Amino acid sequence: MHSTLIVARMDLKSSVEVADLFAEFDRTDMPHRMGTRRRQLFAYKGLYFHLQDFDADNGGELIEEAKTDPRFVGISEDLKPFIQPYDPQTWRSPKDAMATRFYDWSAAR
Repeated sequence: MHSTLIVARMDLKSSVEVADLFAEFDRTDMPHRMGTRRRQLFAYKGLYFHLQDFDADNGGELIEEAKTDPRFVGISEDLKPFIQPYDPQTWRSPKDAMATRFYDWSAAR
């Protein structure tokens, strides 16, 4: 499994609206099209964390391919009032807001 973590800014009061937008989006076939296996959203002291798990390490490629889908464009626009880039000067796409994993551990099966 592969994961990505997007970090941005969000007022905690917006969490219900953001969750509703993703719930609607996740009821479509878009998560499957992007290879998303699980999505979790977190908020902490004005920060927004968007954790996505993928079956394979090609989630980024699949998301890039899905970016032109009207549903992807739509949710991106719908989230703009609620989610702000962590660093607006360097942000051009969610890829610019992805955290870098520097340690990974899993329990033995």
